[in-house]
Amino acid sequence: MSETVLSKLARPLIVLATIIWGSTFFILKDTLDEVNLMFLLAFRFTFAAVLLAVVFWKRWKHIDRSYWLRGGVMGLFLFAAYSVQNFGLMDTTPGKNAFFTAVYCVLVPFLYWAVDRLRPDRFNLLAAVLCIAGIGLVSWDGGFSLSWGDVLTLMGGFLYACHIVAVSKFSKGRDIFLLTVIQFGATALCCWVGTFLTRGIPAQGLSGQAWGVLLYLAIAATALALLLQNVGQKYTDPSSAAVLLALEAPFGVAFSVLFAGESPTPQMYLGFFLIFLAVVCSETKFQFLSLGKARRSAEQPL
Repeated sequence: MSETVLSKLARPLIVLATIIWGSTFFILKDTLDEVNLMFLLAFRFTFAAVLLAVVFWKRWKHIDRSYWLRGGVMGLFLFAAYSVQNFGLMDTTPGKNAFFTAVYCVLVPFLYWAVDRLRPDRFNLLAAVLCIAGIGLVSWDGGFSLSWGDVLTLMGGFLYACHIVAVSKFSKGRDIFLLTVIQFGATALCCWVGTFLTRGIPAQGLSGQAWGVLLYLAIAATALALLLQNVGQKYTDPSSAAVLLALEAPFGVAFSVLFAGESPTPQMYLGFFLIFLAVVCSETKFQFLSLGKARRSAEQPL
């Protein structure tokens, strides 16, 4: 697929990835009762790494030392983010876990500013404020109450922001498909170390449902969705990508409401709206408002 086509599909690819991830929160919550977290992540990223390595085997001839370094750093951030976020999921609801993870959309413009001296514009700042306001509404219940799981989830959001910046920085001039495979491999290696340290290898066989979830996570939510994210990010500025990725939160809550019986509060619905508004702000900079005003002025009779 040509660079031109990929650049045009970049944003839709990111949104598709968020839909897939949104479907994982409620199934992860139940599966973590049966499967050790480190083993789940180790299986997920190993399977995805092997799958993509086979699919893109012709590209391996282009690899050099820089790919191992860049992909390794991306993998370390991804391992840290997934681990902390999923530990947080054990002590909070799937909906809150989805929303609090979205804090990365606030942090990315500023982290990227520090790394690449690319100053966020006023629309990036407004989008970040709108998004953090939406996240705040989720925790409001007559007062702000944060469980330990919520705190871990917020820490995971910061690590996801670091990962987004790393992908944007390290993918320049490199084959994003190769980088993705190496990233998965590095993440899997860290997860296997964690599995052995926590003695997380299942002593008995897992249920058929658990294996089905593991395969879905490995193929759809990892190999496919993270590849879509990396490709989309390569052709999208980090601030816009971060806000688009925040759509994972409302999708996560929507799936939790439909399939896990969560009951959204009015504040949560307002949070949906604010995150949607943040996406519109980041992606359009509200240019359609000035265009509409100009069109109405042109149509007025002299």
